[in-house]
Amino acid sequence: MRHEAVQTGLKAHLNRRFAVAAMLLLSAVVAVTVTLIVVTALDRVASYANHLDEERSRETIRGAIQTFRYQLDATLNDYAAWDDAADNVYDPSPSDWSDRNFGDMTYDSDLFDVAILLDRAGRSLMAYSDGSPIAGGLGGYLRQDIQAMLKEVQSREAGGTPQVSGFVRTDKGIGAAGVALIRKKSGEIEVPPERRAYLVFIRHLTPGTVDRHAAAYVLPGLSLVPASTRSTHRVAIESPSGVPLAALAWSPRAPGDMSRQQVEALVTTALVIVGLFCLTLLLTGWMVVRRLRADEQAAVRLSLTDQLSGVANREGLFRMLETRVAEAQVTGDDVVLIYLDLDGFKEINDAYGHATGDSLIRAVAAGLTVLAGDPSALARIGGDEFAIVLKGEDAQARAEVLSEAILSFFNEPLLLGDRVVVVGCSIGLCVSSGGHVDADELIRRADMAMYSSKDGGRGRWTFYDAGMDDAREMRNQLELDLRAAIQDGEISVVYQPIVDAHSFDLVGVEALARWTRRGHGPVSPDVFIPIAEASGLIDRLGLCVLDMALSQLKRWPGIKLSVNISPGQFRDPAFVCRVEDLFEQANVDPQRVVLEMTETYFIQNAERARMALDRLRRIGVRIALDDFGVGFSSVGYLRQFGFDRMKIDRSLIQSLGDGHRAVEMLQATVALARSLNIPVTAEGVETEQQAVILRLAGCDQLQGYLFGRPSTVEDIDAYRARSMTPRARAADIAFAAHRGERH
Repeated sequence: MRHEAVQTGLKAHLNRRFAVAAMLLLSAVVAVTVTLIVVTALDRVASYANHLDEERSRETIRGAIQTFRYQLDATLNDYAAWDDAADNVYDPSPSDWSDRNFGDMTYDSDLFDVAILLDRAGRSLMAYSDGSPIAGGLGGYLRQDIQAMLKEVQSREAGGTPQVSGFVRTDKGIGAAGVALIRKKSGEIEVPPERRAYLVFIRHLTPGTVDRHAAAYVLPGLSLVPASTRSTHRVAIESPSGVPLAALAWSPRAPGDMSRQQVEALVTTALVIVGLFCLTLLLTGWMVVRRLRADEQAAVRLSLTDQLSGVANREGLFRMLETRVAEAQVTGDDVVLIYLDLDGFKEINDAYGHATGDSLIRAVAAGLTVLAGDPSALARIGGDEFAIVLKGEDAQARAEVLSEAILSFFNEPLLLGDRVVVVGCSIGLCVSSGGHVDADELIRRADMAMYSSKDGGRGRWTFYDAGMDDAREMRNQLELDLRAAIQDGEISVVYQPIVDAHSFDLVGVEALARWTRRGHGPVSPDVFIPIAEASGLIDRLGLCVLDMALSQLKRWPGIKLSVNISPGQFRDPAFVCRVEDLFEQANVDPQRVVLEMTETYFIQNAERARMALDRLRRIGVRIALDDFGVGFSSVGYLRQFGFDRMKIDRSLIQSLGDGHRAVEMLQATVALARSLNIPVTAEGVETEQQAVILRLAGCDQLQGYLFGRPSTVEDIDAYRARSMTPRARAADIAFAAHRGERH
């Protein structure tokens, strides 16, 4: 028995020794493996960093080349699609207008250095280079590619934009060139084809231009080299016909190699430390790994799930898309991403609290799960944003059907406990045909399509198209320019007359913002006002207009001022204080000012709107409900907020010619306002017949093109001189005396 016990103990001891030896051997293998992995990883990271830097440089240079051409294209469009150019170039009488406006501009210009004016047959009417007429023939400039561009432009005159650009070779070198038909800004061409003229601009890639690009894009050693140069660090510049003209080459920086040299000593030290600790931690680590393996799997599942709705979160969506795209690359199927955002969720959250908002999110997730038919295809990727992934040959058709079903789902009210809420959605869709669009780009494009749906009126679905990228870039540039214009005082104000409905005397003006964009010309308010709203610039823009209008109002005694106020300004808690400060600085009676507001903000934030209106009334300003008849037009809101004036929307005025029903509707609207003791202003009056109908209906003030378009200060001065009465001057003198007593 004792022998057997010894044998058993020895055997157990040997087993333990074997186990220890095995663990030590395993530790040695792990240490060597870790060392190899770290060294290999370091090398791969360095190589990958070098590769990324090279690709970034390549894409940057491609972008710089395209930007260089686009800049010339935009400049050419400004000069060719120009009313003055169309009038003067096609004027049969001799003139040096083309020399002054085209040729002289080539001198020391960053926009173009060659300007040539051609007739229909390609004969030169004017040719300048670097500010001087081109001596001799134009063979060094009007080569085959330019001639091909001219033919292409002529083929587009019947339809499309008659303008073409590309890169060409001239006697001066390589440059971007463009050919465009001289035409009106509207695109109208008033001369027969045989008299038409074509403008050619060329901007050469000089060493100075290349150096500026190198500095701007941080590309050391950037240079213009022949097309035959053998180098992997180059981007070719091709003519419109596909012939290589030259290339931009650069010196690679190899950031990965430099980074690897910096960390090699530290990595070596770390590997030694890892080897020493590996023996100590191995035994404990082996047991911990077993326990953590299960926890890790649970944590991974948890990290990919949205805790509120129970569906996948943003990371889960990304992994889902990566998997579906990889599968589509093998099978050739389409992958469609449906990206939707709730319309009105913030208002519900603010009105009823976050608990109701959370309930709404869960209800929407449940409804979308049923509609999608596959819970694993649904994800919540933001506060009120969801996404659905579809895959298959018919994925696009299914996505359209599903989008319609989602819109129908949101057309019905949702019951959340004791509350019934109505919320809409805007949907963007993007297709990855055969998996050729990766997950990141799919999400970006679908998000852009979703915002296009919002901009288009909400409650709709829109497929992504490449034009959305150009539109967003143009919009972003407009926003930057608008921000600078407000800061630099480039916003101007015009004033539209408001007259008494009975005497047609001038009783007020409406201040309207105008912006002449530097280098581009006037920008329509229909364009820059929405951009100011969306970007948060509307508060500064509105205060700027009010400040300038108040300063001008002091010159117009007896005249009242109307200024539009955006809902975006109302959301600023300091808005009322800033308005009050402007009145103090301008020393203008607040009762002479009417702030016009649409009903959108009152409907969405009734309590906040009431508080803001009360504070404004304490200042002394009057409040007008603008665009009545175009939105909800609730009688309850008229009574609840007690507006000082109502402005009837121009759509009701324009419909007066449609028959008796339109007139009766107008009369009912005015009668409603007068029953509430609210004076009525009608805007958009364009004919005397409309003015008579409006006066008979009970409107006390009229505004529209019949009485005057938005005008300058001088025009209003002249208008006021014709309609100013002694009574108005006496009222202004009385107010000035009153202000003097207070101050």
